[in-house]
Amino acid sequence: MNLISLWNPSKQLSAGVSRLPGLRRLWLNIHLWLGIGLAVLLIPISVSGALLVWHDHLDALVNPDRYAVTSGPAQPPSALLASATASLGRGFEPMAVRLPESAGWPATVMAREQRQRGAEGGGGRPRVLTVYLDPPTARVLATAEFRYSLIGFLHRFHENLTIPEYSGRAVVGWAGVGMLIMSLSGIYLWWPRNAGFLRGLRWRRGPAMSFNLHHLFGFWIAIPLAVVSATGIYLGFPQQARELLSSVAPVTPQQRGGFNAPLLASPRLDVDRALEIAAGSTAGLRAAAAFLPRQQDQAWRIQLRDPNNEALTTVMVDDRSGTPTKVVLQSGDTIAQWIRWIHEGSHSGVLWQVLVFLCGVLPTGFAITGTMIWLRRRRARPASRSIASVPQLDAAE
Repeated sequence: MNLISLWNPSKQLSAGVSRLPGLRRLWLNIHLWLGIGLAVLLIPISVSGALLVWHDHLDALVNPDRYAVTSGPAQPPSALLASATASLGRGFEPMAVRLPESAGWPATVMAREQRQRGAEGGGGRPRVLTVYLDPPTARVLATAEFRYSLIGFLHRFHENLTIPEYSGRAVVGWAGVGMLIMSLSGIYLWWPRNAGFLRGLRWRRGPAMSFNLHHLFGFWIAIPLAVVSATGIYLGFPQQARELLSSVAPVTPQQRGGFNAPLLASPRLDVDRALEIAAGSTAGLRAAAAFLPRQQDQAWRIQLRDPNNEALTTVMVDDRSGTPTKVVLQSGDTIAQWIRWIHEGSHSGVLWQVLVFLCGVLPTGFAITGTMIWLRRRRARPASRSIASVPQLDAAE
């Protein structure tokens, strides 16, 4: 045997082509069994994510009383805080006030349950109420515990399947890994064999409508679905993702205390003055929200909204000196923010919102049509085997 026979390009190419069906069959099996195995988990996660794309509008549809606002100039934030505090009574302390994003929407005040030190269960997460107010009159429209509302349940289910701690997030994260694999393998399986790219865009890729629907819609949504799945994986493993991101880009260290941090008992500034100072330090932005100062930093956290692109800018206002300090995001913080926006469909335009919505709705259709294709092939397999065995019987005779 000579060197030419050992290395024959045409022979190797033909061998590679002969192995291609086996590779395609492998990815088809992976695509199939991931879809069947994860369908019960992926469908509710995807549908809940689709509903959350327009969560405010869904909440307004389900709870119209919370959004029954009147027209007219809005009351100052201090009046909104005072009205909400009076309606709550003792036992809850206001934490933040959010002003309407646009005309026709309510203002909200978030209030946290007060707990006595050393009380039973005092170390757990306190109850949080959201008070909806009519901006022109500061009248309380409704009070709800967001965590147990429909939108709150959808958020918790989509993020962690309502399973406590990080175990639920991990399950959702691994489901995202499965969806990412199916999205990318679907592109490979869609690609026409021995034909051009344009042939794959035709409707008639197979005899059954379920086959054509699965291939056509699967191709057009595969890339957006892969992007949404990849960003979901990042959000499903927050600690690991943060460590990975911090290795390539600077990230602001997480603050201690967080949600349970005690508030400043008697702030020197009121909310109106804190908002005025923050707005005066940054031209062209309007007030969006104010978070009351905590004991550990003694500073108001003010969010200002850019009317052109809806981006938020945070300004810290020192409660003792009234000095404003603009919070400059690290590059890693900006990347993490964009990852969440891309996954949620927010701050990305109507077109991307529609695509994210379809990424949540279409997997249900893929599960149905994929199962129909699989069942049809299982029924056809015995018939093909019996036909293939006929020549062998003739030869034996």
